Amino acid sequence: MDPQAVLFYVFSAILLFAAFRVITVSNPVHAALFLVLSFFQASGIWMLLEAEFLSITLVLVYVGAVMVLFLFVVMMLDVDLESLRKGFWRNFHLAATLGAVVALELTAVLMGGFRLSQPARAVGAVVDAAPIPNTQALGIALYTEFLYPLELAAVILLVAIIAAIALTLRKRKDSKFQDPSEQIRVQPKDRMRLVKMKSVVEVGEVVEPMATTQPTQSTPAQEKK
Repeated sequence: MDPQAVLFYVFSAILLFAAFRVITVSNPVHAALFLVLSFFQASGIWMLLEAEFLSITLVLVYVGAVMVLFLFVVMMLDVDLESLRKGFWRNFHLAATLGAVVALELTAVLMGGFRLSQPARAVGAVVDAAPIPNTQALGIALYTEFLYPLELAAVILLVAIIAAIALTLRKRKDSKFQDPSEQIRVQPKDRMRLVKMKSVVEVGEVVEPMATTQPTQSTPAQEKK
């Protein structure tokens, strides 16, 4: 057995174990971590199949962005696991039956591609048609034949980012903030108020300031508060 086949079986075994633990582990954080592990194993299998772009995309997009976001959300939310487990065993028989039917359908569809008696004609055709690396061929196709759809998708994503920022950027009246520029321009006289009062006060006399120096000037940031 060659090293490539050994690596394939190792990656596949770890992938099946991690995928099984995703649906059986009780802690959602552990389930997300097992899903990250399964993505890494799938990326290794893609790399063995010489699909470098798909392998790198799986790691960068799903592991580096989507799963990290899912993990942060799961860790920040206070998930009530007891309420989620209610009714699990009551619907387990139906779920197991549907899962078995889906597994049989996938096996019937995919078994044709794993028959060793049939020659790999499609693979040979792809290799003959594209002698250059997979990532280079995909890059050439994207930036030559599909350049305008790629630019259109980039513009749509840019508009979506700007719209998301514009929708969430709101000025709240109850929030307190500081303006550093106004803090730098402030003068000592604006922060201090001198009040001259009598040294002796009689009983029942109302104390009022006799004279004051420069009154305190409120900054725009303080007026907003």
